[in-house]
Amino acid sequence: MFIIWHSLYIDAILGWEDSMATARVRSHKHFQLDAAKLRRAQRMLRADTETEAIERALDIVIAEHERNRLTVEANDRFITSGIDIKDAYGTLEE
Repeated sequence: MFIIWHSLYIDAILGWEDSMATARVRSHKHFQLDAAKLRRAQRMLRADTETEAIERALDIVIAEHERNRLTVEANDRFITSGIDIKDAYGTLEE
């Protein structure tokens, strides 16, 4: 997970963000957040502002969800491809 997050952070620094992350429609919201968690996230994400920290955290969550979705799709395609899987250890269910 850390390596994936680190890659996202580097992409953001170099300006390689997704178009989804750069095409923004802003809306004004009011939240009551734990100040200590917000400061910690801001330090971890190396964000200059609290808003930037929240936006980076949301970008990470969205990217993780997309990776999970693509992984499930690839796994489903693999399973339904008809490939013969041999269980060398005898742990797979039939």
